[in-house]
Amino acid sequence: MSTDQTQLAFDWSCRILADNGCGFPAPGLHSFLFKPIFTVGGFEFNKVILLALLTTLVIVTFFTLAFGKAKVMPGKLQLIGEAGYDFVRRGIVYETMGKKEGEKYVPLMVSLFFFIWIMNIWSVIPLAQFPVASVIAYPYVLAILVYVIWVSVTFKRHGFAGGWKNITGYDNSLGPIKWLVSFIELFSNLLVRPFTHAVRLFANMFAGHLMLVMFTVASWYLLNAWLIPAAGVSFVMTMVMILFELFVQAVQAYVFVLLACSYLQGAVAKHH
Repeated sequence: MSTDQTQLAFDWSCRILADNGCGFPAPGLHSFLFKPIFTVGGFEFNKVILLALLTTLVIVTFFTLAFGKAKVMPGKLQLIGEAGYDFVRRGIVYETMGKKEGEKYVPLMVSLFFFIWIMNIWSVIPLAQFPVASVIAYPYVLAILVYVIWVSVTFKRHGFAGGWKNITGYDNSLGPIKWLVSFIELFSNLLVRPFTHAVRLFANMFAGHLMLVMFTVASWYLLNAWLIPAAGVSFVMTMVMILFELFVQAVQAYVFVLLACSYLQGAVAKHH
């Protein structure tokens, strides 16, 4: 909540149907805008960038502490790290790509999973209270990274002609419609795929944050108006949304990595 309009929710002079301009401060795009912490040249360093950097710091610190001095009999931190690593390796990469083809991509997928998950989980952390992935630039960068790797692996594995055949699904057995199918596959894979890969993550985090902000502000606004029962219902919904968001945050990290593995599996497959 970064604008003056949103801050009105915390002004005790605001009342429902009041004449002082303090109507219900409904969340909107302004809830995703933050004033820069500092500016260097034309670059603005804001809260979202700070949370993204903290995400990297948290992940690097955790895995360094967990595996920096790995033991045969793991401690609690190493055990948690191994469980998370093994979940991504066996539950996503191996299940999608197989052990032989997938092993080399395990470090990438583990990094993507935990980076996305921690970016999302800031949404329910006090003081932070913002999912980094709700700013579409971050999902796009990750989707483009996967896209570049997918295209590179496709042409490296199949060669120039074979790579295009893999991407377009060109197959003579389709007869007269082979060109139509190839065009649709080309459009879907090269243009639509990175967009949908990014938007799926972005849209879920964007909508979830809006819902959390709406119920949180509504709880305060209704309490401020001494509508205690209504404020209580809104507060309960806030708690429900927090629990639901915790589930969605993990699911979206899982889905993003699952799709990335699926794309790479298609790249290494003999037939599209």
